[in-house]
Amino acid sequence: MAAVIFLFVLSYPVPFLFNIALLALVLLACAGLFDYLILFTKRTPVSAKRILPEKLSNGDENVMYWEIVNHYPFRAAMQLMDEFPEAWQIRDFKLKFLLETDEKTTLQYIIRPKNRGEYFFGDLYVFVKTPLQLIIRRKTFSAKESVKVFPGFLLLRQLEFMAHIKDPGNIGYKQVRKTGHSLEFEQIREYVSGDDIRSINWKATGRTGGQMMINVYTDEKSQQIYCIIDKGRTMKMAFEGLSLLDYAVNATLSISSVAITRQDRAGFISFGDKTGDFLPANHRATQMAGIVQALYNLDTRFLESDFGFLHKLIKTNVTQRSLLILFTNFESLTALGRQLPYLRNIAKKHLLLVVFFENTSLQTLASGQAGSIERLYEKVIAEKFVLEKKLIVKELQQYGIAALLTTPEKLSVDTVNKYLQIKARREI
Repeated sequence: MAAVIFLFVLSYPVPFLFNIALLALVLLACAGLFDYLILFTKRTPVSAKRILPEKLSNGDENVMYWEIVNHYPFRAAMQLMDEFPEAWQIRDFKLKFLLETDEKTTLQYIIRPKNRGEYFFGDLYVFVKTPLQLIIRRKTFSAKESVKVFPGFLLLRQLEFMAHIKDPGNIGYKQVRKTGHSLEFEQIREYVSGDDIRSINWKATGRTGGQMMINVYTDEKSQQIYCIIDKGRTMKMAFEGLSLLDYAVNATLSISSVAITRQDRAGFISFGDKTGDFLPANHRATQMAGIVQALYNLDTRFLESDFGFLHKLIKTNVTQRSLLILFTNFESLTALGRQLPYLRNIAKKHLLLVVFFENTSLQTLASGQAGSIERLYEKVIAEKFVLEKKLIVKELQQYGIAALLTTPEKLSVDTVNKYLQIKARREI
């Protein structure tokens, strides 16, 4: 079209070009009409459908698919657009591709939800062009459907594999030296090199005529493991699009799955200002469904959490000594000091593990170079807050409270590893 316009402009000083420009315009119009006819005369030019998983894992990379079929008798250039949920704010999604006659292709796209809940998709749009590429036809497919985003479950298989390994040190995790035996006897077997000689069963050895036999013990089962999530305003802080609460929710799902796999009883507690949720510990097959349902609608509150209410809730409902894994966040020793009396009272009867978060932004700020006076001030202040996090760990350990300081992205793995260490050391 630009060439035709250029010819018409040149025909003013060069009149014989007018007829050539007029012929080019007619040919262009005929080509456009022909392009229109072959695009729009076919009632079903393409087929398209969206394939969603049954559920999406929050904070993880999920894959969704589209199936496209070309019913034109020629190779068509296509572009796919999808109406994603408004909350995801995906505005630059376009997939361009070429399809031969009757060719079927499957396209994929990785999405990473950052909030739990139910989300609604809209229609599908396919834009088609012939090899002439003069006109574009839009084909709309009604594909309204919804999908639920659940707490992160894609990591569960890997963590369940960890649960079956008695020596985490062999797969890259910290090796734990077992001190003593757990209380449950498993079997008697032949002694092999490397076994603890303190486990030798001399009576069984005497009956075998010289072949040494040892007692084998297994970790104690049916112990109560409670994950406690703080719903206060400190858990609303976000890292990489996910709030600390969402990281804690994913870690709770992981540790509960591993605990049930090891035949321990998993339970769940959440608390805020004056309200909370309590799910009694159990190891039944339906327990995970109950935990997922409790975690699905969990949300933070803007008020400060009441640790006194948590102490009362635990004292009333958890009567047996249990491992309590508390997911919270302390930014200063002052904030810890206000809640420390309640934590100490809880730790008198139960094994309390306080899990809180490193501020990765402050660590990045503290590790950089100071190129100016202003930057030096920022670096010193950041180092002060990073050091205070480490002092919080020391303060908790001073009163016999276990503490785990970790980054949000490593929370699930580090918490599961800490649970395996506690089991190996027979601390509960």
